[in-house]
Amino acid sequence: MSQTPAESVLLSDDPPLDLRLSPVELDAARERITSFIADVVDDAGADGAVLGLSGGIDSTLSAYLAAEALGEDRLHGITMPAEVNDPDVMSDAERVAHDLGIAYDVVEIQPIAERFFEAFPEAAADRTATGNVYVRTRAVLNYFVANAENRVVLGTGNRAEAMTGYFTKYGDQAVDCNPIGNLYKQQVRQLAAHVGVPRDLVMQEPTAGMWEGQTDAAEMGLDYDTVDAIVAVHVDGGLSRSATVRELGVPAEAVDRVVELHEGSAHKRSMPPAPEP
Repeated sequence: MSQTPAESVLLSDDPPLDLRLSPVELDAARERITSFIADVVDDAGADGAVLGLSGGIDSTLSAYLAAEALGEDRLHGITMPAEVNDPDVMSDAERVAHDLGIAYDVVEIQPIAERFFEAFPEAAADRTATGNVYVRTRAVLNYFVANAENRVVLGTGNRAEAMTGYFTKYGDQAVDCNPIGNLYKQQVRQLAAHVGVPRDLVMQEPTAGMWEGQTDAAEMGLDYDTVDAIVAVHVDGGLSRSATVRELGVPAEAVDRVVELHEGSAHKRSMPPAPEP
């Protein structure tokens, strides 16, 4: 599918694999996801949905699709900044809520997180542990509001994150459903542009906001176009390691890194184990 440079959602001029959908496929994905959201809410007998708004493209696309599926009056957005978050990104979250016309609240979670750090100061120097406190605090607040308002909690995770474990266990994946969970990151950006998300949000540098200056690419060691390609061809597609290297033109080390992330995060994609009866 040809696109002008201004329309491209690719992160580089020559990505390992072009996973973009055709216009017909984009419309079908939009219809499938909005119908899915509406069905999940209706099947739960809920009055609507709660969605954590981070300002990132995943939560932004999820919000756009949820507002379309449910109507703006049935979607409640919650923005939960901490001191490690970029103020500009958090203001983007409020901008999304305003653009969609949905009700939203801003809840400062730093005081809540600090109580955890004070309760167990020995762990407060561990950057990953403290980052996960922020993410899990947001999950608790999402469900607190959802329970009080008879709503479901919508997740915002995509396929690339799910298959590499790039999420916090019982944190950002503590949700009732993942509407965009079958989309690779490249497709998330493409569908977002398709439904009218402003381009500066579509192409924003992805970050989980777990600590100051944190980015997804730096933590994974690979950009999302490369992760998407390896997940699609090797993890999901079953192509061998050597064939993946040849087909995608990526270093073998990149394939190994994605496999390491995938295998090391298997526990995140399954129920907690128990002994056989």
